[in-house]
Amino acid sequence: MATFKRFEDIEAWQKSRILSKQINTITKYPHYKDDPDLRRQLKRSSGSAMDNIAEGFERGGKKEFIQFLSISKGSIGETRSQLIRSIDNELISQQQFDELMLIAEEVSKMRKVLCHI
Repeated sequence: MATFKRFEDIEAWQKSRILSKQINTITKYPHYKDDPDLRRQLKRSSGSAMDNIAEGFERGGKKEFIQFLSISKGSIGETRSQLIRSIDNELISQQQFDELMLIAEEVSKMRKVLCHI
């Protein structure tokens, strides 16, 4: 982890933050009021992705960092599944879905790179 001085410098955390912010924006749409459980879980899983990167980094050990990256990757997978539910239930547009899925997939792929640091 010597490559990074702060978790805020990690690109996967930065992209996770963008994803979380965009999800917080879309879940304010009135459509999500009809499915508060999906709204809440989508916000939680996207936030969990960035939080686990930060927590793993702050623990200071490489093994723990890798473990938390795995947890973060799982949260991203959960977010992607919930985005699929959102598009299936017509809560978001195809364009929003595509943009959010692209970011989520980028973050998911970054785990492999970070594990080799």
